[in-house]
Amino acid sequence: MAKTQDFTALMKDMMGAFPVDTSAMEEAFKNTAALNEKLSAVVLGAAEQSSEISTKWTKDALTKMADISKAKTDPADYAKSATDFASASAEVAAENMAAFAEVAKKVQMDTVELLMAAGKDMGEEATAAVKKATDEVTTAAKKATAK
Repeated sequence: MAKTQDFTALMKDMMGAFPVDTSAMEEAFKNTAALNEKLSAVVLGAAEQSSEISTKWTKDALTKMADISKAKTDPADYAKSATDFASASAEVAAENMAAFAEVAKKVQMDTVELLMAAGKDMGEEATAAVKKATDEVTTAAKKATAK
């Protein structure tokens, strides 16, 4: 009777001849986690600054609303008060929009800087990993052909 070949042993021998180095994956995971931490810091910093701008803007608007809501003796004073409020609000809006734009610009610059640094690091790591893998495969191939 024909004996069935043991593929388990064959696969075990084949996988043993070409070892898999998981350290490259572990290093990639660590680098990705570090990059995510830095990107999160950028985002959280921007959110904090945006929140501060919004809070200040709201407080300023409420203060100006208190002035406009005061009783006036002359009806013309109501029109003047409303006009003053509208022009002050437009001015403050322009200032705050410029502040938001600065926050967005800083986030963009920081993000590009982080991604460029990460890309450079990943390129160097990939080159090192490919070189190491090539050396290991060459060594394993030499051992396999020597048997």
